[in-house]
Amino acid sequence: MHTTLQIKSILGLMIGVITMSVFISACGQKVISHKAPREYVRGELDKLAPVEMKADLSRLSENDQKAVARLMEAARIIDELFLIQVSPSNPQIRSELQKSPANEDYLSLFNIMFGSWNRMEDERPFINKKAKPAGAGYYPEDMTKSEFETFLQENPELAAKFQNEFTVIRRREGKLVAVPYHEEYADKVRMISKLLDEAAKLTDDTSLKTFLQLRARDFLTDDFFESDMAWMDLTGDLEIVIGPYEVYEDQLYGYKAAYEAFICVVDHAESQKLEKTVAYLNEMEKNLPIDDKYKNFNRGTSSPIKVVQEIFSAGDTKAGIQTTAFNLPNDERVREAKGSKKVMLKNVAQAKYEKCWIPIVNTILAEEPLQNVSFEAYFNHVLLHEISHGLGPGIITLENGTQTTVSRELKELYPLIEECKADILGMYNLLFLIDKGVFPETMRNSAFASYLGGMFRSIRFGINEAHGGGVAAQFNYMIEKGAFVADSSDKLSLDEARLEAAIRDLSRDVLIIEALGDYSAAEAFAQKYAVMTPLMERIVNSLIHVPIDIKPIFPI
Repeated sequence: MHTTLQIKSILGLMIGVITMSVFISACGQKVISHKAPREYVRGELDKLAPVEMKADLSRLSENDQKAVARLMEAARIIDELFLIQVSPSNPQIRSELQKSPANEDYLSLFNIMFGSWNRMEDERPFINKKAKPAGAGYYPEDMTKSEFETFLQENPELAAKFQNEFTVIRRREGKLVAVPYHEEYADKVRMISKLLDEAAKLTDDTSLKTFLQLRARDFLTDDFFESDMAWMDLTGDLEIVIGPYEVYEDQLYGYKAAYEAFICVVDHAESQKLEKTVAYLNEMEKNLPIDDKYKNFNRGTSSPIKVVQEIFSAGDTKAGIQTTAFNLPNDERVREAKGSKKVMLKNVAQAKYEKCWIPIVNTILAEEPLQNVSFEAYFNHVLLHEISHGLGPGIITLENGTQTTVSRELKELYPLIEECKADILGMYNLLFLIDKGVFPETMRNSAFASYLGGMFRSIRFGINEAHGGGVAAQFNYMIEKGAFVADSSDKLSLDEARLEAAIRDLSRDVLIIEALGDYSAAEAFAQKYAVMTPLMERIVNSLIHVPIDIKPIFPI
């Protein structure tokens, strides 16, 4: 179901033959005043390889299949919620694009990007010329950081509400106020809650029933603790995620969570193969290259790993680049009480590997590392990336005795630093598990080569995006340390000894930034390493023929 805002009056101005459409809303403002050339839009659509996301639903009971239908309805509303979170004007723009078949390409890219900004090109606008607000739709567009921070200094008792993941900041009668999600988005939230309740009544899976009942309730209060705890205990054939989770869309402070949904069917046999890594969680924490006082031994030890086939996704996770795996929940209370769950979307990973990853490594790698790349090494690094999100500092104590979280202290830089941490620790921990015999020694060379080979898949997402920026920082760090080397034709190879040392050093550097909640150090790190260098730019340009990512098609 799609909901759009009605535009009460539209004035059309046609002067001669023009190539852009102009729409004016009731308030007199242009809804669409400019469009990028159609050739540009078609070129951007061509960067995404269409892939049908097939999943075997045959083992689901009839009642579970009916529950999936309700969950799909709820997920479509998640799409609408996230569209508004990106920009309140998005429904109006989409409504105008839908009025003419001539806008088909623009509408397609708009739907993929959830708005007028190209997420594959550092948020470049392709409809209108307005830059995307750093705070997306979470804050007043005219609000400055100075205004926000001054307000909190003058009203410290409101800090918790204003920095809460589940409030939007609005201006009422000239004053900033924090509005809970369940009030700001009341109609849609109630619809989702109702559908989750209906799905809970239909499913035969008792663990899913409990989760959906609690999540339906929690949507109405924005306190997701109990349903997050229940989500950790799902044991059936369905893996369902629905709610506000990641804070990457808030590039102003990194406080506000975006709505997303995953509907997946579990591959139990593949999941069991990866469960062996869970037994080493405490050892991986002990092995982190930082002082013990910064390590986190208080987090829960439950760390289920699920390999799944994605049936449908919605909201934040579907916008632009597709998610391969995730580690949730993000609530540090749940992580300390129980732990976190790693979910690997194997049909998504396989599609990316075949359509994007292999063509990239064939283009950029020198002969020796190219011979060593493998899907197994790539997939295991993705797994260890997600596991590593749950390791290291979370809730921290500052020098002045204040207890806080890493994300709150690093603000808008947290997504980049955290993605860099998870990625480099993913390699650090993969090598650790090879040393422990969990993975074969023969995977070591493959791990190094696959790590190097896969970097430009993420860098092409744009270095202003958290994953792309985090990988750019790693690449530049490795070049500086002599761990990666480019020959005269920009073919990449590696020095294994230097690479292993650099992996340890970079792991330590970003862990210390998080442990201290050091915003200044995070800023200096990003300014030095998360940049597009001439070498990176040449390599990116050499990949113009390769799809940047996949465009999922959900046959269900």
